Amino acid sequence: MSISLRQIRYFVATAEQGQVSQAAIHLSISQSAVTTAIKELEQIVGSPLFERVSHGMELTEAGRQFLSHAYEILRKVEEATHLSLTGSELTGRLTVAATYTVMGYFLPLHIERIRRRLPGLEIQLLEMNRESIEEGLLTNRHDIAVLLTSNILNPELTTEKLMSSARRLWVPGQHRLLSAPSVGLREVAEESYIMLTVDEASHSSLKYWSQSGYQPRITLRTSSVEAVRSLVANDQGVAILSDMVHRPWSLEGRRIETINLRDPVPSMDVGLAWRKNAEFTPAMAAIRRYFRQTFHLPG
Repeated sequence: MSISLRQIRYFVATAEQGQVSQAAIHLSISQSAVTTAIKELEQIVGSPLFERVSHGMELTEAGRQFLSHAYEILRKVEEATHLSLTGSELTGRLTVAATYTVMGYFLPLHIERIRRRLPGLEIQLLEMNRESIEEGLLTNRHDIAVLLTSNILNPELTTEKLMSSARRLWVPGQHRLLSAPSVGLREVAEESYIMLTVDEASHSSLKYWSQSGYQPRITLRTSSVEAVRSLVANDQGVAILSDMVHRPWSLEGRRIETINLRDPVPSMDVGLAWRKNAEFTPAMAAIRRYFRQTFHLPG
């Protein structure tokens, strides 16, 4: 049997998410498809890649070695499918502004790819809050921005959504809500709640909380995603955050599980923004074209 890219992608998603169910959600496929792909890989490799534990899937030693090769394979395939962009003669300078969450959890991989494909383009990255980014775009200090478009309300700016990241409930491993048949904001309101404040997260959160008729029992407000991660993992509270910033393990090596909520909770949308009617430079057009191709946007 030969290994397919589908199997490798399913394996990587499971390794990153720590659960077959979460990998299936991330890939928008069935759990059985993920399970089958992993079993096929294990037969080909001749060794278990995961250890099935109560809270999900843990990589074996063989699995960790295979993951390193899997990342390299996917990177090479990604490079090969964008040969038309490699070696571009585009030159110039582009100022890209980004908010904290986007800079930390979304942009680095894409900037590395863009710089590799467009070596003649000098990219200046700026991290700042939404208000400063909006003002910089309107005054032409920034060419383009990558930020949470769900927070943009200024009619003088044009936005283009690239992806939507679902928000789910974060709980520590073995939490009682993991065995509940259904979890909504009513049940979450009974728990100690860690409120993230960075990038207007608390404002976005309180909007859907206020519509629910319940209120979170906030025990701490913090601007640090890593603080939320560690506090949740150490059973100091729960939080509702997006899949984009979720990692299955805390810095202490403790598990963070996610739960789909039955109440409507808006996604966190990430995308581009620029001044309305701005004349696109070749560099701006190249960046937009990269993101459109990467996220399979029409047009």
